[in-house]
Amino acid sequence: MNIDPQLLSIIVCPACHGELVASVDSGVDELVCQGCGNAYPVRDDIPVLLVDEARKPD
Repeated sequence: MNIDPQLLSIIVCPACHGELVASVDSGVDELVCQGCGNAYPVRDDIPVLLVDEARKPD
């Protein structure tokens, strides 16, 4: 995953406005919200910040 650190510092979770942290779990690039736990996919180094596209926490 190649996301500009400056961009990562200003984007937030669209659901709860929590901090997003980059995660590469089992080969899947995601941004995981530290607030609600939603995991947003990153496709071709572009974060998909749509609540409908997020993987919900278990």
